[in-house]
Amino acid sequence: MRRLLRPLLILLAIVFLIEAWLWRHLEPVVEWIVARLPFRALKARLAAAIMRLPPAATLAVFAVPVAALFPVKLAGLWLLAHKQWLAAGLVFVLAKLGSVGITAFIFELTRPKLLQMAWFRWLYRHVLAGLAWAHSLIDPIKLRIKALLRIFGPKRAGRALRLFWRIRRRMRGAGAPAPLRTDAPRAAPTAQSP
Repeated sequence: MRRLLRPLLILLAIVFLIEAWLWRHLEPVVEWIVARLPFRALKARLAAAIMRLPPAATLAVFAVPVAALFPVKLAGLWLLAHKQWLAAGLVFVLAKLGSVGITAFIFELTRPKLLQMAWFRWLYRHVLAGLAWAHSLIDPIKLRIKALLRIFGPKRAGRALRLFWRIRRRMRGAGAPAPLRTDAPRAAPTAQSP
């Protein structure tokens, strides 16, 4: 059962790490975009309004990116219905990136308020523990992949190629039939009497 469950856990860990990576890298991008918007007074009022909200009400702030991107996701579904696969995929990817980036930005604004709620603190700790678990599961695999890829580095390409040919020769010598030679001279056809 563990052999069957392990690939599923690894896939779950990879998805979790991708989400965390997107969260960490898109939040500064959204922050940079928001900083470039010319509505400085509006941004200050929004930040002040969010800070005045009670902790439970700050959860409603997370509904804003979901509601704002819902029409974009509907457009993606419409494109799928009309067999525009590439455009639909692009719309869904952009909606996902926008949603994660905006949510990460809003979370950074509201985290102090949200952590005042006991259940949210518990959930936040468990998400961080899940992230640590995902790293503990995936990091050894990443190290093995990096070690394997190091063989094909610029300074070791010739050595890797020689290793490949040596393994190939051993495989052929260990019982695999040798390929037919096409460059051998053919025997002259003999005349057969009927």
